[in-house]
Amino acid sequence: MAAVQVATVAEIPEGTAKTVEINGHKIVVCHAEGTFYALDNTCSHAEASLGEGEVDSDELTIECPRHGSQFSLETGKPRNLPAYEPVSTYTVAVRDDAVFVEYSG
Repeated sequence: MAAVQVATVAEIPEGTAKTVEINGHKIVVCHAEGTFYALDNTCSHAEASLGEGEVDSDELTIECPRHGSQFSLETGKPRNLPAYEPVSTYTVAVRDDAVFVEYSG
């Protein structure tokens, strides 16, 4: 599994998300409570872009902008309907000022 630099820390301020593409696969990288998280960008319910949704730093979730399902930043599991399938999560590392995502697709 290779770690790919996807952004700098400054490019993803606290409480925001950024959609990145690694080998043609879209991933959303979120910054919440001082930690970075990475999940598949596509909602498991309706093919919406999670990167366009809101990050809730208190609940550690990102909300699908289409139907409101909230996904755990830590596990990718939905916390409410209509989504019931989780999205994949990826390991994130921060080195110096760079944000890396481990992806093997």
